[in-house]
Amino acid sequence: MPGADQVRRVRDTCNVWVLSRGRDGVCVDFGSGEVLDRLDELGLDRITDVLVTHFHRDGVQGLGRAAEAGIRIWVPPVEQDFFTGTARVWARARPENDYDLLQTRFAPLEEVAVAGVVAEYRTRAYGGIDVYTLPTPGHTPGSVSYLVDVGGRTLAFTGDLLHAPGEVWSLATTQWTYSGVEGQAATILSLGVLAQHAPDELLPAHGEPMDDPPAAFAATRGPLRELMELRRESAEPWDLDGWIDSPWHEVTPHLLRSRTSFATSYALLSDSGGALLVDWGYDMWTGYPSGGERWTCRPLLHSIGALKRNHGVERVEAVVTTHYHDDHVAGANLLRDVEGTEVWSPENVAPILEQPTRYDLPCLWFEPVPVDRVLAFGEPFAWHEHELTVHPLPGHTRYAAAIEFETDGKRILATGDQQTSPNEGRSILNYQYRNRFALHDFVQSAELYARIRPDLLITGHWGVHELGEATVEQLARDGARVEELHEELLPFGDPEGFPARLTPYRCDARAGEGIELVVELRNPFDHEADATVRLALPGGWRCEPAQRDVFLEPRGEGTAAFAVTPDGPPRRVPVAADVTIGDVRFGQTAEALVTVT
Repeated sequence: MPGADQVRRVRDTCNVWVLSRGRDGVCVDFGSGEVLDRLDELGLDRITDVLVTHFHRDGVQGLGRAAEAGIRIWVPPVEQDFFTGTARVWARARPENDYDLLQTRFAPLEEVAVAGVVAEYRTRAYGGIDVYTLPTPGHTPGSVSYLVDVGGRTLAFTGDLLHAPGEVWSLATTQWTYSGVEGQAATILSLGVLAQHAPDELLPAHGEPMDDPPAAFAATRGPLRELMELRRESAEPWDLDGWIDSPWHEVTPHLLRSRTSFATSYALLSDSGGALLVDWGYDMWTGYPSGGERWTCRPLLHSIGALKRNHGVERVEAVVTTHYHDDHVAGANLLRDVEGTEVWSPENVAPILEQPTRYDLPCLWFEPVPVDRVLAFGEPFAWHEHELTVHPLPGHTRYAAAIEFETDGKRILATGDQQTSPNEGRSILNYQYRNRFALHDFVQSAELYARIRPDLLITGHWGVHELGEATVEQLARDGARVEELHEELLPFGDPEGFPARLTPYRCDARAGEGIELVVELRNPFDHEADATVRLALPGGWRCEPAQRDVFLEPRGEGTAAFAVTPDGPPRRVPVAADVTIGDVRFGQTAEALVTVT
């Protein structure tokens, strides 16, 4: 692999490390851009590329000069909005009642065009030099380090992950939430993962080169761990070394449970050396709350190395999803890019993964997740020596499935987030109204459990537990009672509360060009009814037809499609469906968001 001829430092607002290959140079971070004034001194004709470790201004404030010089700029994947969507970042800044501790106001002041994002967990050539990019969150959630061969030695350009042995450049940046220690835990983990790559020298964004990385890691991790534990409420310390070395717990010889992921992932092992994962969301999760901005919701693959190192896995062949929520699927695209892993998804989950903007649902991942294999309900399929079957499992969300398989003499059922584990003999039904569940869902899931009789349930957040007869009966009783209470408390017995939805929920449209919006209708009555639908649109927009009339069977469903032509300046506009079903005027019960471009 082509390495660099040599590396030199330009002291600027940060250390700008310049890797040379012939008369060309590649910079790690850029500072104010002073490096461009010193090319003769460096013996270079030009800088071809800049690799950014993180978005903070002291390392990137001169990137405008780089762009003007035609230099390719490469940034961490989850931080790209700080460079290409800077105006939006600053528009979201809110000084009033501000609880944001992520130092997003240390972002660039102006947008800059980038060549692309760096390839995490992979080696790619930049300016003719092979560079391996390793995610190392800590100083920021999106930080990366770069490993490069120079003269037969592996150099690690670590940004602000650490400043010197026993020192970090900033502790304030490691507090990602109010009173939190997420960034400190992430730093400790990142230092441990970086140590596994055995770099010969560490080159930080601030501070001096470190030629004894193991000593630097040890000197930093110890006091940082002590500081972190002083802030944690739990008396049980985190076994972060164990997370790195042994993140997988054996359920059976061929079934492993991750102990480092937010929503728990499982690995089914084949004697052929393959592994099949059940869900893959946020690996090495240090406590940052879900539902944050894109750049804070960072998937990782650190535990995959331990799966191969400790458990004889040669290939991570597929990941099967129980449902679409981000904490269960966020890392699927990264798995595909790095490991070549296919995404297999049940037939009711796959459409949401592939077209998330069509749906008004919570916990959607930011980008589409292409599905390589759609799994039909009730049809067993083989994976090496194992046979698996997916079953519909609506309840926690309408779009969920249970995954059934046998291994090591145990019948296993993966149930995602359907219910909690039995606590003092009782499991809690985990329904959320915005996820959409129907009255019979939990009765039907109890019937499924009674029919399959699994030895073990593997759950998304409550570990592994046996499913005894008493628990099945309790789930059936509670499911029936939930149904009865909803029927008693609601005028139409409909837990969703809305008889209509607009799809796609989010879309872009040019002014003057038509789009199709479809209203999905549900009859909440036990008798047939006619529905009347109109769209409420901004002035100047056109709609064909002006009204749709749809006949609905008792408790039946139907659709009404409209051709809409937006008008006006670029902006995001809510539009609504005004719905009447039978004699009940529900009004503007459904909306969609149209961004005029």
